[in-house]
Amino acid sequence: MAISKENKEFIDSLIDYYISESGAYKQIAENFVPEVESVPDTAFGIITGCVYSSFLQTYQNQQQTPSLEDMKEFNDIIKKRAPLIKKSILDNKDEHKEEESNEGTNVLVNKDKEEE
Repeated sequence: MAISKENKEFIDSLIDYYISESGAYKQIAENFVPEVESVPDTAFGIITGCVYSSFLQTYQNQQQTPSLEDMKEFNDIIKKRAPLIKKSILDNKDEHKEEESNEGTNVLVNKDKEEE
């Protein structure tokens, strides 16, 4: 038995969702420093764990059990999308720093205007 088209589409939509929300999962991972050495790897693990949990829950809701073939196919989907997941985590880090930097600049600009 292979993963059904509907379940594949669901997995893909989950991955898309977690990619779009990767910053939140990166923040969760940051809470584990210094216990974890790599925040991006920890965030990646949290995201893939959430997708995996939803994958299993989908089968349970359908009163099915994923076969070994289904598990391999799921792992292939995750491997294929892994670079995009990692990129979203790493890119989010840069955007977050840029936001902080811009906010600091805005504060300084506003402060200068107030002094005039």
